Amino acid sequence: MRSVICLLVAALCVLALSARSLPGADTTAMKQGTADVKSAGPLAFGPNGLMFVGDPQSAAIFAIDTGDKASQANGPVKIAKIDERMAGLLGTTANDLTIADMAVNPTSGNIYFSVGRGRGPQATPVILKLDRKGDLTEFSLKDVKYSKAQLPNPAEGRGRAQTITGMGFVDGKLYVAGLSNEEFASKLRVIPYPFQQTDRGTSIEIFHGNHGRVETNAPVRTFTTYEIAGEAQLLAAYTCTPLVRIPTSQLKPGEKIKGTTVAELGRMNNPLDMVVYNKGGKDYLLMSNDRRGVMKIDLSKVATQDGITAKVQAETAGLPYETMKDLKGVVQLSQLDKTHALILVKDGGTHNLETIDLP
Repeated sequence: MRSVICLLVAALCVLALSARSLPGADTTAMKQGTADVKSAGPLAFGPNGLMFVGDPQSAAIFAIDTGDKASQANGPVKIAKIDERMAGLLGTTANDLTIADMAVNPTSGNIYFSVGRGRGPQATPVILKLDRKGDLTEFSLKDVKYSKAQLPNPAEGRGRAQTITGMGFVDGKLYVAGLSNEEFASKLRVIPYPFQQTDRGTSIEIFHGNHGRVETNAPVRTFTTYEIAGEAQLLAAYTCTPLVRIPTSQLKPGEKIKGTTVAELGRMNNPLDMVVYNKGGKDYLLMSNDRRGVMKIDLSKVATQDGITAKVQAETAGLPYETMKDLKGVVQLSQLDKTHALILVKDGGTHNLETIDLP
């Protein structure tokens, strides 16, 4: 899902880390066969149907040519109890299904899900495709064109599931957030595509205002890209909930850098997904959370916001936010087009897929 980032209006094409304006995906380094994905984690898209699948258990990332290149976008999406449809397709029950991530292929407008059939690290990984006509099918990982990038020094034990926490493709490079087994465990890796050698990544340090301390072991939970004063940046959110600005130019192999904490958005909370969009001539960040709902953040002052460097007493500080009170139970958020987002909503014991206007 990616494209060259341009400020303001052009940033719309980058939302959800898309790849609309990049040249065709290079598949020459791929091989034909079965992509041996062991766990279905984060998803991201590059140009022309190029899909990236994060596999935390194998500490690997797969680039897969989906062949899904024809634009099929057609109107809003609204499917009740989509988890039950998924379960029926896979011959199981919704209770035995985990939806790990959701991403829109910007080339076709079709929607992909990474799903675990079963629970825990032994769950069978599955990729599902929902076309814009509403047909749900399994995307087979057999007999596909793919390549694989192996991550060095992955987290071990309980941390293995956080080896890959988020991905985004920008200007020919895949950005990967997660944990390593090093002393400064929080990592951001920049992996050029086509895949060749994967380096150690950059260790990320942040000041967590709610905790009142510097942290080096907390992984980025979700991130997106945004251009500030002509420089590409990552806007990254962490548990409990600092929002941090990180220049991509500083992401160099083996380096240790410190991000700028531009907001503290509340304790006891995990950020889930975020998109950047433009409305009425202003840029906004929309971020879903597990306990604090969906937040809308005005980005007009993100470039000038002073970094938080002392303990926050009032729980929130820095850039202010507005809670979208009509958006409840959002567990997945992805940009559908310039004016709409796709949300997966947990409603009691089931999940519904809906299209919303970007607020």
